[in-house]
Amino acid sequence: MKTVGIIAEYNPLHNGHAYHIKKAKEMTGADYCVVVMSGDFVQRGAPAMMDKYLRAESALLNGADLVLELPVCYSISSAEHFARSCVALLNKLGVIDTLCFGSECGDIRVLTDFAKALLEEGPVFKKTLDQEIRLGHTYPQARNTALEASAPHLTSHINIMTSPNNILGIEYCKALLFWKSAIVPYTVKRAGSSYHDNSLDTGFCSALAIRESLRQAGASEGLAKQIPPVSLKLLEDAYQKSFPVFADDFSLLIQYCLLSGEVSGYTDYPDIDRELSDRIRKFLPKYRDFRSFCDLLKSKNRTYVRISRSLLHILLDIRKENVQQYGEEGWIFYARMLGFRESASPLLSAIKKNTEIPLLSKLADAEKQLAPTGLSMLEKDVYASHIYQSVVRNKFPVENPLSEISEYKRPIIKI
Repeated sequence: MKTVGIIAEYNPLHNGHAYHIKKAKEMTGADYCVVVMSGDFVQRGAPAMMDKYLRAESALLNGADLVLELPVCYSISSAEHFARSCVALLNKLGVIDTLCFGSECGDIRVLTDFAKALLEEGPVFKKTLDQEIRLGHTYPQARNTALEASAPHLTSHINIMTSPNNILGIEYCKALLFWKSAIVPYTVKRAGSSYHDNSLDTGFCSALAIRESLRQAGASEGLAKQIPPVSLKLLEDAYQKSFPVFADDFSLLIQYCLLSGEVSGYTDYPDIDRELSDRIRKFLPKYRDFRSFCDLLKSKNRTYVRISRSLLHILLDIRKENVQQYGEEGWIFYARMLGFRESASPLLSAIKKNTEIPLLSKLADAEKQLAPTGLSMLEKDVYASHIYQSVVRNKFPVENPLSEISEYKRPIIKI
C-alpha cells in the first residue's frame, strides 16, 4: 500500500486543487491520499471562507481519502512552523510514503537544494543576514542576499524565492530534512494563474480570485468554470447559510480582545514584541475593522500577513508559552479526523497499527487518549471552532442545525 500526503487549505477547493490531488496519486503511484488541512483559520492570517467540514467534504469528493485537521496554533503560524508541523503530523502517522505539493518552479532538486542551504544557515549566511537586517532591509530581501553570499551555486535560481508556492515548498523540504523523515518529496508544477492573480478568466484560477469574486459580487457564473461540479453543489447549498465568511466579520470580537488587553499589552502572544505591542495600543483608538487595522499597523519590517496572524493569536488566546511548550514536548500529539472515504478502511487500519499518536475520531474520547499538553492543544482547536461558528451564526441568522452543534458532538464527514 502506497500513501501520498498533501498539505492544503482548500479555501476554497478549485479545479487546480482537484488536478493536484489526481496528479499526486499518478506521480507517486499512491493508493491513498491523506490531506493535512488547516481548520477554521488559515496561514495567511484570516478566517477560512467556509468552515473546515465543508472544505473537508469537498476534498473527499475530489479524490482525498482522509482529511486531518492541522492544530490551529500552527495553521496561523509562520511558513516555517506551518510546514514543520504538517510534516511532523504526516511523519507520525507511520504510513506516508511521499509528500506532493505544488510549486511555480516544478523542480524538486532545486527546491531541495535551497532547503538544505536554509536549514544549515552557516556562518556566512548568518553574518550576511544580520548585516542586511541592520541595514533596514526586509527579512525576505536579507535572506536572499545571505543565500547568494553563502550558496553562490543557487544564485542563478534565486528568483524562485519570490514565488509563494516555491517558498512554501522549500519549507516542506526543509521540514523533511529537519525531521530526518523517510517521506519522499514530489512537486507538481503550478498550472494556470499565479497565487496573487485575482482574475477568473484563466484555466486554473487562484483561490484568491474566487474569494475576491465572492467578496465583491457574490456568487457568479464565472465561479462555475473554476470549481469542480461536486464542490460547486456543496457551495450552492451552503451559500448565505454558512458562508462566505470574511476577516472583517470578526472585527468586533478582535476589537474587544484588544481593548481587554490594552493596559497590560500584548507581548505574551507570538510574533508580538514590545514595539508592535506599543504600536497596537497607540493606534487602537483608530480601530474600525480587522483589515484596515492590519493596514494601519503594517510597516517596512512587518507585513500585513504577519500583523493579521498576530491579531488572530490574541483573538484565539494562543500565547508564546503555549507554542513553546508544544514545540519542546513534540510538536504534534494527535491526528484529528475531519472526514474519510469509507473505501479507505485499509488506510485507517494501517494508521492505527503504525501511528505514534492517537487518531481522534470522537472528541469525547480525547481526554482518555491525550496527555495534558496534547489536551491543551486540542482545547485551542475547539475554542477556535466555537469562535468561528459564533460569527457564522451571527452573520447568517437562518436555521442551520450543524452550526448549532458543539464541536464535541459534530460528526466527522463520511463519503
